[in-house]
Amino acid sequence: MIITHQEMMCNDIYPLVVSLSNLSGDRRAQGIFSCEREYKMENTAILVDGAFFIKRARSIFGVKSPKELADLLYQHCHKHLSSSKGKTKNHLYRIFFYDCPPLSKKVFHPFLQKQIDLSKSSNSKWRLELHEELKRVRKTALRLGHVDDINVTWAIRYDKIKALCSHKINWNQLTEEDFSMNVKQKGVDMRIGIDITSLALKKQVTQIILISGDSDFVPAAKFARREGIDFILDPMWAPIKPDLYEHIDGLRSTFPNPNKNTPVP
Repeated sequence: MIITHQEMMCNDIYPLVVSLSNLSGDRRAQGIFSCEREYKMENTAILVDGAFFIKRARSIFGVKSPKELADLLYQHCHKHLSSSKGKTKNHLYRIFFYDCPPLSKKVFHPFLQKQIDLSKSSNSKWRLELHEELKRVRKTALRLGHVDDINVTWAIRYDKIKALCSHKINWNQLTEEDFSMNVKQKGVDMRIGIDITSLALKKQVTQIILISGDSDFVPAAKFARREGIDFILDPMWAPIKPDLYEHIDGLRSTFPNPNKNTPVP
């Protein structure tokens, strides 16, 4: 049997497909077989760091309603199933969205000097509505951790702190908008890591796409790659640390680039 050098080269990326029925009589007689490129469809799971996604989406799309943001997430997740040129199409296993319910307790506001009920805030209601919308989205699983409601701290905007220290403004010129509450999420990174490990060990998927900009996923990503998983990171055009590149198989953002105001093909 003779196989030409050009026909052997096509096996570098895709498997060699031998098809006797498609050969001409002369080529069959010479023992020369045709070589076709066969695409292997990936079974893809998309994992979304909710807090990161919401923050980046505001800088990219502006303020959106919970329904609009849920629809945008679904649309851009599905763009990951196609190649950049749209020639290939993968299978969606599931979208996993990781977040925490908002605080629903009363806390003391240092500027207002009184207790405020966070359960009645517009941000809290918006977050809960987003979770409800995501529950209705096809092939989407909502994975919730919890927030640390004990160690709640407050911070003043950095530009205001600089202005205070340089005596450009005084304390009386601060407003309520200059203060922000800092709360820590608990259990979100752990759930992401467990799901990556479980998907890899059970061979439920062949590709994992993580929408995040955090480096906490590195140990789980390294494990998944050792198990043969194609691991792609989508940081939504946020800058990432250079050393993260060695722990992923690819970097691709399907969201519009806020720095260029042009959509990604």
